[in-house]
This record gives sequence, structure tokens and C-alpha cells, in this order.
Amino acid sequence: MHAVILAGGKGIRLRPYTSRLPKPLVPIGDEFSILEIVLSQLAQQGFSGVTLAIGYLGHLIRAFVGDGSRWNLTIEYVTEEEPLGTMGPVRGTLDRLPEHFLVMNGDVLTDIDYADVLRRHSGNGAPLTVATYRREVRIDFGVLSTAESRIVHFVEKPTIDYQVSMGIYGLSRSTLQPYTVGVPFGFDDLVLDLLARGTPPVEYAFDGYWLDIGRPDDYDRANAEFDSIKGHLLKGA
Repeated sequence: MHAVILAGGKGIRLRPYTSRLPKPLVPIGDEFSILEIVLSQLAQQGFSGVTLAIGYLGHLIRAFVGDGSRWNLTIEYVTEEEPLGTMGPVRGTLDRLPEHFLVMNGDVLTDIDYADVLRRHSGNGAPLTVATYRREVRIDFGVLSTAESRIVHFVEKPTIDYQVSMGIYGLSRSTLQPYTVGVPFGFDDLVLDLLARGTPPVEYAFDGYWLDIGRPDDYDRANAEFDSIKGHLLKGA
């Protein structure tokens, strides 16, 4: 099993933490970086190879990760000279990937079974499998609906539920091969094109632990909770 980890972003939302460190290397708790946690999890779940797509401060990621032998992984690198979006760097390395592989952001903290996501994708026949998570947003205002200058509906401080992408995908080489190499191409571009073609992605719904470390609130929460959850996330690592 093979995973592509997207680790080239500048992490603007996490400044000043990311002024000197790439986002995947920011510390969680006192012991681990987020990338170290992800690589440990992938190794524990049976992955043997990882491609790291690097860009901003990528030399620090290379220096920290090396060849991956520390995790019994084989690590390869692809460098973005210019930002290529979520899928752009993956498209450029297709010739070195198996038919089915995992793609994930390098800033997610979760106890999802990455191997099961990939197995599910390999067997479902879909062009793309998207891990999804239910989030709630509380609106701190009274919400009005109006028509012809009249208020027709009112809800006081509602909570909105919706499914979000976790930044974890099962993907196939055949899905990306039609697209141009070397041009920016995002997850949004891929999903919209697949929908337009009548070949929709499949959902992998998940209800366990997940935080997007790129969000300052989630990063603070991860640090506050890490001592209590690291045994579960790392399972003895």
C-alpha cells in the first residue's frame, strides 16, 4: 500500500508557528510533529511506501524524514517549484504510483483506518473516494429569511450540520491520467469535473477522532488533548 502526503503548503493560517517550520513539522504535545504521527500510523497499518510532496521549507522535511527507514517505510519526494493545488503534484508522479493509492493532507490528526480507506476504494470502482466527517457550526446570531422586504422565517442562533472533506482520499491512476501535468489542479477541480462527467466520487463516512491542524482552533485543541489521546493514536509507537 502506498500513500501520497501533501506537505508543500505555507501554513499561512498557523503563523507565526509556520514562519520557521513547515506545517507538517509543527509540534503536537512535547514529543511529536504531526508528520511523525502520520508516518507512524501508516507504517502500523501496513503501508510500505510514501511519496512526500514538498515545497515551502521542504529541505527541513527532507532532513527530518530522510529515507523513511526510521518507520520501515520507503520515502520518495516530489518538489513543487510553484503551488500546484491538491492534485497537481500527484498528477506529476503517477508513473511511480500503483493503480490505487491514498492521498492525504500532511496536517490531519485522526484515528481513521487509512488502510481501510484504501481497501474500500480499491473495491468500490469509484474514480475517487473521499473520507468525510460531520461538523457542526453554531451561528451566534439570529438568522432571518426575507422575501419582498418582509421577514418570513426566523431562527435564534441555529446550529448547522454538514459533511466536510477530511483531506484523505482513495484515488486511482486512471482517474488522474487524462489531466495535464504541471498545471495547478485542486481537489475542487477534480470533484467538479467528475460530477460533470457523471462519474461521482464515493463517500467514506467517518465518526471517530479528526482535527484539521491547519486551523488554529484545532491546533490548540490537539495540543490540549494530546497527552490523553496519543496512546490511542500511536498504539505503542
